[in-house]
Amino acid sequence: MGPEARLRPAWAEIDLAALEANAALVRALVAPAALCAVVKADGYGHGAVAAARAALAGGATWLAVALVEEGLALRRAGVDAPVMVLSEAPQGALAPALDAGLTLTVYSDAALDAVERVAAACRRAAAVQVKLDTGLHRVGASPAVADRLVRRLAAGETPRLAGVWTHLAFGATPNHPFNAEQVGRLCAFVDQLRADGIDPGLVHAANSGAALLPFARLDLVRAGLALYGYSPVGAEDAGPYSGLRPVLSLKAYASAAMRREAGEACSYGLLRPLPTAATVLTVPLGYADGVPWRLFPAAVPVLVGGERRPLAGAVTMDQLLVDAGDLPTSVGSEVVLLGHQGGGAIWADEWAEMLGTIPYEVLCAIGGRVPRVEVGLEDPEPAPAPPEVAAPSLGSRGAPGARSARPHAGSRGAS
Repeated sequence: MGPEARLRPAWAEIDLAALEANAALVRALVAPAALCAVVKADGYGHGAVAAARAALAGGATWLAVALVEEGLALRRAGVDAPVMVLSEAPQGALAPALDAGLTLTVYSDAALDAVERVAAACRRAAAVQVKLDTGLHRVGASPAVADRLVRRLAAGETPRLAGVWTHLAFGATPNHPFNAEQVGRLCAFVDQLRADGIDPGLVHAANSGAALLPFARLDLVRAGLALYGYSPVGAEDAGPYSGLRPVLSLKAYASAAMRREAGEACSYGLLRPLPTAATVLTVPLGYADGVPWRLFPAAVPVLVGGERRPLAGAVTMDQLLVDAGDLPTSVGSEVVLLGHQGGGAIWADEWAEMLGTIPYEVLCAIGGRVPRVEVGLEDPEPAPAPPEVAAPSLGSRGAPGARSARPHAGSRGAS
């Protein structure tokens, strides 16, 4: 994190020791299968390079990305572990992908044609995996097309066949019978290849959820959500995943604090009259940072002083307001949206349940304006400093025990 990123009193704290421990937990669970850490979408919002390094330290031997650009970013940062690209790459991305030694995925003749042309033109070796559609019906080759692609790859030196894989439709529901059906289709396809003397390379199907199924682990497991601290299955079915530790916390310091009377309302629409007199904190995070507008209507709380406190009004683009009640708060008080504080904790799975979504969306939505601060290291990065206090007190309307604050001068145009 550069010095400019520390100017804003809001940040996402990334616990790399937790990520490494999560990777070690998953690696031990799936052994002897290899662990592939999925670090697409900037490591699910955690920072792809840092996440990759922590996962590799925890026992991962492969990395997976969705885009060639994501793989190139890892290479520029000096990450030299094997990287697979999970979707077909456009032709213009193939030369840099081959230069970087990325393992490509194909599921069409056109894509394999393009890889062959570019590999020949660049005089580069190319490692290619074939994605077989066993029932998700998003992308992937039909068995007939996959068989043709595999045999084309097996017949030449480059591109070479590096693996055959599929994607499960019910990976987050391990006990669903369709998982066994899909894995069975993949294994039957691979068994025929081996019977014909073709080495399929790495065979893989399981994500974090399906990793709980021994029959789905095969040669390699592609783990994403579990590495970032969340079980894709319910707590009652988490089993070994009960030991996962969430990696990302979202925190800020209050940038303003004002004492408001009972019945007063705040933010656009004046939607929530305060039930009692309270200190209202302005927090410099909003929906432009991935804090959903829906947080307020869903009554999702935040932590102040270790206590759960409600939002005081609608989330705006750059700010949100917190009803801190009579807690001793002021400008510079820490507000935790995700994470733990004192005896309280709020995590992405709770947001997801209250918002009617999934933890993946919550984590990936936290935007690039929010600096990532890496902790859990021998030499952790410093968090942004709290804002300076601009006024000596709240005056006659000060909250009990409040130290100091400045008025919130935000307007509709400024938020």
